[in-house]
Amino acid sequence: MDLDMTESLAPKSDQLDAVDLVGGPRTFTIENVTRHNAEQPFNFHLAEFPRVWRPGKSMRRVIAAAWGTKASAYVGQRVTLYCDNSVEFGGAAVGGSRISHMSGIDKPLKVPLLIKKGRSAIFTVQPLPDAPAPANPDTTIPADVIANTRKAITNGTAADYIAWLTEQGAPAFIIDWVTKEAA
Repeated sequence: MDLDMTESLAPKSDQLDAVDLVGGPRTFTIENVTRHNAEQPFNFHLAEFPRVWRPGKSMRRVIAAAWGTKASAYVGQRVTLYCDNSVEFGGAAVGGSRISHMSGIDKPLKVPLLIKKGRSAIFTVQPLPDAPAPANPDTTIPADVIANTRKAITNGTAADYIAWLTEQGAPAFIIDWVTKEAA
């Protein structure tokens, strides 16, 4: 039996950290993007990972260059992330997550980024081939969502329920269903 230590290496964090990528690059599908705080303004909810990814400013600039500035355009897009040990914070090399490949681009994307004060460099991202279509994605609406939707419609709080689902990172098909039911 060949044991896999991956889960035991996960940091105690509420987000994807560079150390989650020490074993090698990983490709993720963006399910949703929600607001977080001033320092880390966006939560990228990933289909293949239980915690959110909060890209730094440089990687947000790469994302905007590839897909535009509207987060709704990111849903369903894919990124390959890797651990870059040379990323500095406060003058020390602490490592960080970087994008190596992105879907939705047909040729290498070159983005100028600030490396240090007064110094920039070109960051290149490669195209990510389309993922194979899932065999049968489960789009069943859970019973509790159906019940909560009916209750929210009756109470006139459907908009609040939809906002809450969005903040919680509910899959797009659930938010779409609730929105249609509430209309």
